Amino acid sequence: MDFRYDETTERLRERLRGFMAECVYPAEPVFSAQAREPDEPWTVPPVVAELQSEARRRGLWNLFLPGEHGAGLTNLQYAPLAEITGHCPWLAPVALNCAAPDTGNMELLAQFGSAVQRERWLEPLLEARIRSAFAMTEPAVASSDATNIATRVERVGDDYVINGRKWFVTGAMDPRCAIFIVMGRTDPSAPRHQQHSQVLVPRDTPGVTVRRGMTSFGYDDSDHGGHAEIDFVDVRVPVENLVGTEGSGFAISQARLGPGRVHHCMRLLGMAERALELMCRRVGERHAFGGPLAEQGVVRDWIAQARVRLEQARLLVLKTAWLMDTVGNRHAHTEIQAIKIAVPETVEWIIDRAVQAHGAAGVSQDTPLARLWSRARAVRIADGPDEVHRQSLARRELRRYRVETPSPARV
Repeated sequence: MDFRYDETTERLRERLRGFMAECVYPAEPVFSAQAREPDEPWTVPPVVAELQSEARRRGLWNLFLPGEHGAGLTNLQYAPLAEITGHCPWLAPVALNCAAPDTGNMELLAQFGSAVQRERWLEPLLEARIRSAFAMTEPAVASSDATNIATRVERVGDDYVINGRKWFVTGAMDPRCAIFIVMGRTDPSAPRHQQHSQVLVPRDTPGVTVRRGMTSFGYDDSDHGGHAEIDFVDVRVPVENLVGTEGSGFAISQARLGPGRVHHCMRLLGMAERALELMCRRVGERHAFGGPLAEQGVVRDWIAQARVRLEQARLLVLKTAWLMDTVGNRHAHTEIQAIKIAVPETVEWIIDRAVQAHGAAGVSQDTPLARLWSRARAVRIADGPDEVHRQSLARRELRRYRVETPSPARV
């Protein structure tokens, strides 16, 4: 493997670093102040629109999306750019129109949406004129096993009728969130992974009720639209709102989650890099027990381990991105699961050490560490808990060594 970034990637990395230094980092205190005192509940701070305008001017827009609708980058080209945005995950991705869940939803619409669906929903998403949400997780069932999803999507004439409750629908509290992609069961009698479908439900459809915003470790995440609990009661949408075909919900989800996991993991590595930098600066400035904290053996051990773990995790994610580009998501399945397991756990550990090095300041609002930690910890549940991915990955590994047991007739 050639570990050098190509010319396009290097050019965009330099441009993005300049944008971060000149625009994003200086905007962080403005963003925080505006988020505390919004004009309306759940609205995104106005400074975001200013940053988006500047990002477009600098050619840093929709970098995540391959093909004609986006910047045309491969997964391997976009991955190091996502890492840079991870240094400020609540502001940089949305400034570039590269924030989840819109990224996954735009990929889904670009790949599986009809021409009409792309014109109505994808185009305004690409322009950041609206936001979107992906409604999958449910409070009444263990959604770690996605086949449990119970929301019913029944065809009645030329409509689909939807009944169910979803929660942790990220971004749905934002008034600009205009469309939900809802995962529901269309055929309970079909094979297990062909029972579910995805349908587009406009926010203003009768029967859609946003009940409340959920918190994540006490954070309401209102700066990027929160996480909603939503009721769908006799919600009717035309059959033209079906994404793909009936029964293809799981296949579409897997296609959506592959690139998304690379994006999440690279942003997480950017979060860890920022935490490590903060830790190194802190321990160089603070003295305890007769000398700088930086001279304490345990602190140096944390720093060394953090660097080693970061480099290991980055190489694994870049290998995954390279495989997705060269042999496709299906053949990169093992690596996609591996990064989902390894990276959040690694990053959580690094941020936790940085918190410890900061003492009380590390859990306060005076550093970004507490917020970074909560995000890293939440990702170990989002897109499936670690244990599910470990179990699936182990099954695939064991399959390689399975020996057929001779039948009694052949003994």
